[in-house]
Amino acid sequence: MPKNSKVTQREHSSEHVTESVADLLAHEEPVDYKRSVLNMTGEAWDKQKDVEEDLDSEKRPAWNSKLQYILAQIGYSVGLGNVWRFPYLCQKNGGGAYLVPYLVLLIIIGLPLFFLELAVGQRIRRGSIGVWNYICPRLGGIGYSSCLVCFFVGLYYNVIIGWSIFYFFKSFQYPLPWSECPIVKNGTMAVVEAECEKSSATTYFWYREALEISSSISESGGLNWKMTLCLLTAWSVVGLAVIKGIQSSGKVMYFSSLFPYVVLLCFLVRGLLLRGAIDGILHMFTPKLDKMLDPQVWREAATQVFFALGLGFGGVIAFSSYNKQDNNCHFDATLVSFINFFTSVLATLVVFAVLGFKANIMNEKCVVENTEKILGYLNSHVLSHDLIPPHVNFSHLTAKDYSEMYQVIMTVKENHFKELGLDACLLEDELNKSVQGTGLAFIAFTEAMTHFPASPFWSVMFFLMLINLGLGSMIGTMAGITTPIIDTFKVRKEVFTVGCCIFAFLIGLIFVQHSGNYFVTMFDDYSATLPLMVVVILENIAVAWIYGTKKFMQELTEMLGFRPYIFYFYTWKYISPLCMAVLMTTSIIQLGVNPPGYSAWIREEAAEKFLYYPVWAVAILISLIILATLPLPVVFILRQFHLVSDGSNALSVTYKKGRMMKDISNLEDNDETRFILSKVPSETPSPMPTHRSYLGPGNASPMEMSSAPNGRYGSGYHLASTPESEL
Repeated sequence: MPKNSKVTQREHSSEHVTESVADLLAHEEPVDYKRSVLNMTGEAWDKQKDVEEDLDSEKRPAWNSKLQYILAQIGYSVGLGNVWRFPYLCQKNGGGAYLVPYLVLLIIIGLPLFFLELAVGQRIRRGSIGVWNYICPRLGGIGYSSCLVCFFVGLYYNVIIGWSIFYFFKSFQYPLPWSECPIVKNGTMAVVEAECEKSSATTYFWYREALEISSSISESGGLNWKMTLCLLTAWSVVGLAVIKGIQSSGKVMYFSSLFPYVVLLCFLVRGLLLRGAIDGILHMFTPKLDKMLDPQVWREAATQVFFALGLGFGGVIAFSSYNKQDNNCHFDATLVSFINFFTSVLATLVVFAVLGFKANIMNEKCVVENTEKILGYLNSHVLSHDLIPPHVNFSHLTAKDYSEMYQVIMTVKENHFKELGLDACLLEDELNKSVQGTGLAFIAFTEAMTHFPASPFWSVMFFLMLINLGLGSMIGTMAGITTPIIDTFKVRKEVFTVGCCIFAFLIGLIFVQHSGNYFVTMFDDYSATLPLMVVVILENIAVAWIYGTKKFMQELTEMLGFRPYIFYFYTWKYISPLCMAVLMTTSIIQLGVNPPGYSAWIREEAAEKFLYYPVWAVAILISLIILATLPLPVVFILRQFHLVSDGSNALSVTYKKGRMMKDISNLEDNDETRFILSKVPSETPSPMPTHRSYLGPGNASPMEMSSAPNGRYGSGYHLASTPESEL
């Protein structure tokens, strides 16, 4: 037993015990009947083995410092989605207008639920399985569902890290390999690769050189050996980081969490110096206010808040379970939530600066191409020279001059204008072209970097940042799997981690075949969205409506040393569950209205084309959703009908040489109460310390104290009027 435990401290003092029995027992190791004086079986007690088990149970890892923990939570919550998904949504949903619903939903959904997960993990000091078994055994399937979702997400998330590793090593070249289209020999002539000429050099490199992509999800094409090696490297790095534990991974976080901010700030400064960057920034902060009235914008903002903080994955609970009991997790929740928001805005500034530069480059290219068409029409007398304004100089043609010339030609040749095939070449149109997901990092950014001075340096920095962001999130995702499994089943961490990584790598081979990118899209869209919503809603219900919001607020008061704001009482009890239910309902409706599909790259057309998933692929994505949520009803049924024992209300006390120990048995509630307290069930204290009762918003916290000596420990308990569960 730890020397500083409550029982040891009171063993040599006359102070009355004021904690509830369950609170005392929560700090003790489970009893072994072989070592107990109540041992009636006659089995031998292996003292050496017992001492080893004691040491193991007392040495739960802990963060070396508060800073390490904060950086780990930041590294977990701030990920690739902040760099490419948030800017895409901001661009798609009205620029600055999108920031308003996002910030509102971050405050009323993200922050309260993030605080809730931090608090339960820190108080109960277990992974997601142990936490929800403790709070509500019938909803213990929440923890298992979280593990499965973490596994599904980790499968494809590490593939993205593998892509970043591939680009990282390809960046050590000048010029960058995606800066120009390849030249192929056609007999005696050397011509530009047709697929590349129809699209762009960066697009061609992404689809043809990196992914070697097939034209549909049904065409496997075999393994892409380059990406297979990159995926193996990614899983090896993640496995080593997780095996080393939080002490080592916490030190890694000093670099992996802070380095992306250094890179983003460098890119922001460099981006603002680029021609046209201000156009991109102004485009971002010019709000399209009509978009704020669109329910779809609010739904997408809520979904982004939901995933940005990593809610429901179990990683947040796992990290906070290694904290001290008196850690101010409310401060942590507020700090990490708004650092996450700040990072998203910072990344969006960088993206829009780069996109502004890229839009100007593409607009100039458009002007040059269409000017050549006009010159051809002038030379062939299709157009008259009288249509060209006298001040226009074709050798130094500006976008403004072209726009003026375009308007004149369109007005005069109104009836035959479409036949000329001229484009308007408007900068606004280029800025409005939304680039989603992987396309933003591996197409838009790479294209912009080819125009940077010292482009290989910026490319190396950018992809090293992506690798760091991905690894920080993957360490948290793996913690959401390893921590609850190790806590629950007491398996060896090294063996389980290695086995899990090998198993994940073997399954992950489906993502590195030539059709692998389509499977990444499938897993990203469907393996986590609905299951995580169900998980978080049930987490909220388990704490607020089954365990009891008042009781939970009271115990937070004891743990933190101050009473949380009334705001959390109402958000946990009413606002957050309602908002999450609306979000889940709209997501299900959208899934039913819009048949699932994906964007396929068609080689012959050198363009993307939307295709619907075949029947077998739809069966896979439905299976993913069912498998991720299956533990919820299974565990509920097993425990509701007592098919398995949860041991949730089975505590008994034994004494061994003046020590108090916990024993899991099958005592009935009444027998247990009489055995421990000699009181009727209604008088039993809360399973957590109850020095002050939280009676709801606006109520005082009366102190009721009673004590009566009972042997060397005494049996005095604070019998504050603890509110019962509100169901």
